[in-house]
Amino acid sequence: MSLPVHHYDQFQNRHNGSNAKDLAEMLSTVGVDSMEQLIEQTVPAAIRSQESLSLRPAMGETQFLNALRRIGNQNHIFNTYIGMGYYNTHTPHVILRNITENPGWYTAYTPYQAEIAQGRLEALINFQTMIMDLTGMELANASLLDEATAAAEAMHMCIDLKPKTQGNKLFVDEEIFPQTIDLLITRSKPLGVELVIGDYNSFEPTEQYMGVIVQYPNNSGAINNYKELADNAHEVNAKVIAVADLLALTLITPPGEWGADIVVGTSQRFGVPLGYGGPHAGYIGTKEAYKRSMPGRIIGVSIDAQGNTAYRMALQTREQHIKREKATSNICTAQVLLSIMAGMYAVYHGPKGLKKIAQKTHGQTKALATALETFGVKNINPHYFDTLRLEGFDVAKVKAMAEVDEINLRYFDDETVGISLDETTTLDEVQLLVDLFAKATANRTIYIEDFTENLEISWDKELIRTSDYLTHKVFNSFHTEHEMLRYIKRLENKDLSLVHSMIALGSCTMKLNATAEMIPITWPEFNKLHPFVPVSQARGYTQIFTELESYLAELTGFAATSLQPNAGAQGEYAGLLVISEYLKSKGEGHRNIALIPASAHGTNPASAVMAGMKVVVTKTDENGNIDLEDLKIKAERYKDSLACLMVTYPSTHGVFEEAIKEITALIHQYGGQVYMDGANMNAQVGITSPGLIGADVCHLNLHKTFCIPHGGGGPGMGPICVAEHLKPFLPGHSVIETGGEHAISGISAAPYGSASILLISYAYIRLMGGDGLTNATKWAILNANYIAKKLEGHYDVLYKGKNGRCAHEMILDTRPFKKTAGIDAPDIAKRLMDYGYHAPTMSFPVVGTIMVEPTESETKAELDRFIDAMIHIRHEIAEVEEGNADKDDNVLKHAPHTADVVLTEKWERPYPRERAVYPTEWVRHNKFWPSVSRIDNTYGDRNLVCDCPPMENYMEEAEPESVSVN
Repeated sequence: MSLPVHHYDQFQNRHNGSNAKDLAEMLSTVGVDSMEQLIEQTVPAAIRSQESLSLRPAMGETQFLNALRRIGNQNHIFNTYIGMGYYNTHTPHVILRNITENPGWYTAYTPYQAEIAQGRLEALINFQTMIMDLTGMELANASLLDEATAAAEAMHMCIDLKPKTQGNKLFVDEEIFPQTIDLLITRSKPLGVELVIGDYNSFEPTEQYMGVIVQYPNNSGAINNYKELADNAHEVNAKVIAVADLLALTLITPPGEWGADIVVGTSQRFGVPLGYGGPHAGYIGTKEAYKRSMPGRIIGVSIDAQGNTAYRMALQTREQHIKREKATSNICTAQVLLSIMAGMYAVYHGPKGLKKIAQKTHGQTKALATALETFGVKNINPHYFDTLRLEGFDVAKVKAMAEVDEINLRYFDDETVGISLDETTTLDEVQLLVDLFAKATANRTIYIEDFTENLEISWDKELIRTSDYLTHKVFNSFHTEHEMLRYIKRLENKDLSLVHSMIALGSCTMKLNATAEMIPITWPEFNKLHPFVPVSQARGYTQIFTELESYLAELTGFAATSLQPNAGAQGEYAGLLVISEYLKSKGEGHRNIALIPASAHGTNPASAVMAGMKVVVTKTDENGNIDLEDLKIKAERYKDSLACLMVTYPSTHGVFEEAIKEITALIHQYGGQVYMDGANMNAQVGITSPGLIGADVCHLNLHKTFCIPHGGGGPGMGPICVAEHLKPFLPGHSVIETGGEHAISGISAAPYGSASILLISYAYIRLMGGDGLTNATKWAILNANYIAKKLEGHYDVLYKGKNGRCAHEMILDTRPFKKTAGIDAPDIAKRLMDYGYHAPTMSFPVVGTIMVEPTESETKAELDRFIDAMIHIRHEIAEVEEGNADKDDNVLKHAPHTADVVLTEKWERPYPRERAVYPTEWVRHNKFWPSVSRIDNTYGDRNLVCDCPPMENYMEEAEPESVSVN
């Protein structure tokens, strides 16, 4: 017996949705004889690659996981006490299994369609409430990328909030974590902000300073009283930023009570593994008066059409897709899944549990400090929480002995050593530290148990927290696993995700996040590693990074890769800074004009402004392409100051533009660089590449093309790939050496961004191989063109390529229905919920339209169900057009329909209940029930509430009028 040509375990057959029979039918529908003919008609010949991808052969799932386990074993997990904002933590197993490892949570999209996202919206409200309570602030958002970038966002807030007469200086206390200072340096340079770094004790605020930033507890572990500093800063109208540790805030006075205006930090130690640096949810809290300057997404409380409490994303007009170059932030992806984990950690432990964890951590730290004093080892901090900075011994001797004992300490300098304990530290481990210092100081060891009495807090009373926190019922109800499990499941059941149906979001590529790709992120070999351990302890990660960097360079046609940017917009920003640094190296630092097509993603102009560039918008023509004549005029006009063109390819309109090589050549002719937005790489991989097209740098959304799940709005990763001449300028890091020989300063807090989720993209590439990745691109293009063809006569595709083809996505023009039936895109979006589908991308890049991207992972059967739903909805619109349904009182205007609505005793709507909720036979057997009716967005913005609503709301909901159902 010979082995089959196509092995049964070939992963690409599981990733790419349809089979050979489906392929033949779909090609026939589209009107081509082969996949190759479709690609020839879709992708311009001038940019089609003539060579196969040079990647290692595809692996089977079991084979890959075994190989990855061997790579993981090269990482060595020491007892690590480095701290610096990263701490070991226990992820409660009920959260690990039912959220982190649960596709019902990790495959959901950003909650723009709030009616089918109430579960994660409530979980994010919990997170925001936790941040507000612990920091003492009035407002919080639904997470940022990490602590260092959160601090940088706070600096941007200071810029936005300052009066015109206020100076542009920011005072930075020298006792802030070095990676945070590095990010402040990165972000401040392009904006002309002057950082003044020094000792806060000798700082005297003046009107030249827009703000001051301090760490609480600080880099050395000291807890300082910053009230006088805050008072002095406020006298000159300067804002005060505190970078605060959430666990410490259960015991120390919250910054909001001593005068902070903005509080930032990380929620990592609330149950989120180290992961060699990420992903971890950063946080930001501020005063309500500053809500319009708050970066990121704020979850607010509103009401639905029946007057019930409902959650939604509030104040969306602040977002970069609306404000574009006037936005104060370019944040698109956040860390939603991780913020949900951290919020659930607080729900599970409650205020009492969190306080006990903090008391245990501080108590062990105090016991250690007291024990070491007997050896003549002195802690320099009079007040501390979990971190000691020790002196009075031979540091080199301690370091050598610690390495032998597989212990990682923090080495500040030749005279002091840092030790940070955490919730996972045991007394046995503290004993090993005592033994280590006993040997190093030539003393007989002592027993830590003898120092575990009298461990009460002994700080100045001004530093001790007296205010309550987490008093809401949600933080005081679910402390048994049974109740916690049921609460998590109740929320999960309110959310539509990829476990239910296709999410056909244009530009966002909601493809399969395979289980085999996800499994390794919870392995301790990868998720228990501190990002600042010696590189020799992270050889497994080093191998993966090296291979992944080379794979991504091959796929993009570039020379080198940086894995550091931990979101797509961060990648944009990093790429633009690399371009700027390259231009400076040539003596052309004056070049600062970024040409950006009108159709570009909103993050593009926002990132350009943040990078210190001036945005010049270029037109698009009637076919949705870049207006070449307008581009030529503006390139010529700004030839002496042109820095770059930012272009998305295929275009944001879902078309492979024929003139792309002419466009890139034009920019180079005038001395500029070409930045390619990688949002649409799912239509390029294996068929063409940014390098082949003529770009110089691109970012890659690993949470799109390369299978990292969207996680309800994050995490994501946005590595950048660059041509040879830009390689020397790739981002470096202040703690771990990385980047090019002339590296720009750090982009993210950790040297490799959200390192642990890079495993997912690494797995995807190894499982698919070059042929699998190329076939995935072909299937994505076929699926899109199949939908477009099947919807002909029902919806118009707004833009098509030269041969009438779309790329991997298309824009359906729903604007005519507004005139003919009073139906707009939101009506279609809400009605799709009744059919069990999430709406495609709404009103981007063309207002009043929807953009559909099916991806390669969906089967023909699922595509047909979606097509059927869209055609049914078109017929419902036709009923209004023909006068057979009322323009205001129809099934679309009332969508979505909840169980409560259709079970009401009196049904007074002009269509049957059954039609409202079971519009097709498939829906009858696979019903997903929206938990709330259409939400009132205007009410939510006018009555902004961004924390858990009062318990009275729940009491009212729990006592509905009696209803009899026949």
